[in-house]
Amino acid sequence: MSENKPALPAIPRPQLLTERALAALERFSHIEAVSGIVLLLAAITALVWANSPVGDSYDHFWHTQVTLGLGDFSVSRSLHFLVNDGLMTIFFLVVGAEIRQEIKDGALANMQLATLPLGAALGGVLMPAFLYFALNHGTAASAGWAVPTATDIAFAVGVLALLGKSIPASVRILLLALAIIDDIVAILIIAVFYTASLDYLGLLVAVAGLLLVLVFQRMGISKAYAYVLPGAIVWFGLLKTGVHPTLAGVILGLMTPVYSKPMAERPVDVIRRNFNELMERFTPGSDNRDAVAEPLRQLRDAQREVLPPVQRVQVGLHLWVAFGVMPLFALANAGVSFDGANLSDAMSQHVFAGVMIALVLGKPLGVLLASVLLVKLNICRLPEGVTWGGVGLVGLLAGIGFTMSIFIASLAFTDPTLLASAKLSVLAASTVAAVLGLVWGKLTFGKARPA
Repeated sequence: MSENKPALPAIPRPQLLTERALAALERFSHIEAVSGIVLLLAAITALVWANSPVGDSYDHFWHTQVTLGLGDFSVSRSLHFLVNDGLMTIFFLVVGAEIRQEIKDGALANMQLATLPLGAALGGVLMPAFLYFALNHGTAASAGWAVPTATDIAFAVGVLALLGKSIPASVRILLLALAIIDDIVAILIIAVFYTASLDYLGLLVAVAGLLLVLVFQRMGISKAYAYVLPGAIVWFGLLKTGVHPTLAGVILGLMTPVYSKPMAERPVDVIRRNFNELMERFTPGSDNRDAVAEPLRQLRDAQREVLPPVQRVQVGLHLWVAFGVMPLFALANAGVSFDGANLSDAMSQHVFAGVMIALVLGKPLGVLLASVLLVKLNICRLPEGVTWGGVGLVGLLAGIGFTMSIFIASLAFTDPTLLASAKLSVLAASTVAAVLGLVWGKLTFGKARPA
């Protein structure tokens, strides 16, 4: 039988080289440290651009108006708005899906697993907020109390990955769980403290969008593009309500199903049956498009349902968020002019010192104190493989507050000088926290042998 098989055409060498390069790029893109490096490069680019001889073009570019119109109706928004309020919704969608996944079968699946990261995260939120507020109470700078409360997942995990395999997997899981809970708290802070007066008509629009999502789910519609319209309705409703519209991403992420849609057959059985049918019908060299069209369609549908929607969201959007949305956010927000920050101004100094102390000192102190308290009171115990040195490392890396901290700063401060100082302090504090984390990790785990 094998002798009757037609010879396969030779693959051109340029095609082979292209396929190898793309495969290497695919492997490279899934290394966690790489996304953190790309984010860092975007932030450095923004800083250099904003402080270069053509620094004025930075603000001009990001405030360029983009207009969409149909007939007499038109909407005009800046590029900065499209990144911060539009594209960041995709980032929050992935965050919401990660939270939903962790609640199902991860570090937040039950209270026994969640107690330590939950307590450590709350300590890592309350202590920085307390230190910042204590330093700036009664001043205009006090509006930024929430800026140092957040942890940047991508940067923190990226720095942890740079330490190599000597770091126990349980330490990484603790950091991930803490960062996810941190994001939940930051989202709640944005919703409660940085939301203006509510327009209840917008709330009705958002609810209508959410109901449409539920109807689609009950109908068994599992293709992602079908949810673009209800997602856009939720986003617009929240924007009109006065709530920050990126929260639509979190809500939709939390609503993403954790199980595949019910089917008459298991997806793997459908794949096996249609694969066999396809092999029987397929005859090379003949016009058999109609014969194989239906098995191919069923194969595509079954292949999609092998992974539940909550995982498909994370897998499908990972590269777009890690190498598109977050670097664009850094490029649009990290361009702080050193002249604009004006650290000679007393109020700017208060903001800068408050964020620095809160992130670099308050974060690890809050995480460590909360963890010690929970363990000493026998409320929980350290996970297997996690030492107090590991908890200290998690606390230091939690002080990397890049993405979410800058995001909150843009909501907290309307004064351009204070906003510039806040962004500059976040960049400086995150850099110091990353360096301290690397040094501590090398000293604590440098001689450890991977299991």
